[in-house]
Amino acid sequence: MDGTAGDVVALVPAAGKGLRLGHDEPKAFVCLGTDSLLKRSVDGLRASGAVDRIVVIVPAELLDAARRHVDNDVTVVAGGLERTDSVRAGLAEVGDATVVLVHDAARALTPPTLIARVVAEVRAGRSAVIPVLPVVDTIKEVDIMGAVVGTPDRASLRSVQTPQGFDADVLRRAYDATSDISTDDAGLVERIGETVHSIVGDALAFKITTPHDLLLAEALTRGES
Repeated sequence: MDGTAGDVVALVPAAGKGLRLGHDEPKAFVCLGTDSLLKRSVDGLRASGAVDRIVVIVPAELLDAARRHVDNDVTVVAGGLERTDSVRAGLAEVGDATVVLVHDAARALTPPTLIARVVAEVRAGRSAVIPVLPVVDTIKEVDIMGAVVGTPDRASLRSVQTPQGFDADVLRRAYDATSDISTDDAGLVERIGETVHSIVGDALAFKITTPHDLLLAEALTRGES
């Protein structure tokens, strides 16, 4: 790819129901301070200075609600039942962009500097870039009965964050090549034989999924002006 030109479009799937978070409203609309997780995620993308356009993907019945959480320059479109369906719907909106980011709305505290680093790596010629952190816990593989069947070496394991960044054509090919459900866009890119490169992530890019996560995010943002 030409690493010097072309728009960067960020896709923000925001269809999570928020059940594990303990809220009746969709997770992306839960407020952290005065702003929703969705607004904070979108604002972080904009603050990076590396993103030209932002596309938010929500269930069709939440289009109007989502538009109330973002500025008018953000495109809001209807997604599908699964995350892959939503990302595919977002890809239909990227036009001739050369770089596509996929960013979880629930990673609302992701530093703009991390977003800019992902974009810079893709612009430098990487076809796929993901931020990662070392796994600090010992990991066990268990069978359906709960019996341990293996202990992977955690030294080579990483937990994956977003945004994940891609050459737009590579991500399109990955989605064209599958009809499977996946929670990891980089995994789909791996399947078509492309190398996925990792960069050092950031602890603040954690995913707000549980009440404990929300309490942590509230503590981290307490006292914001």
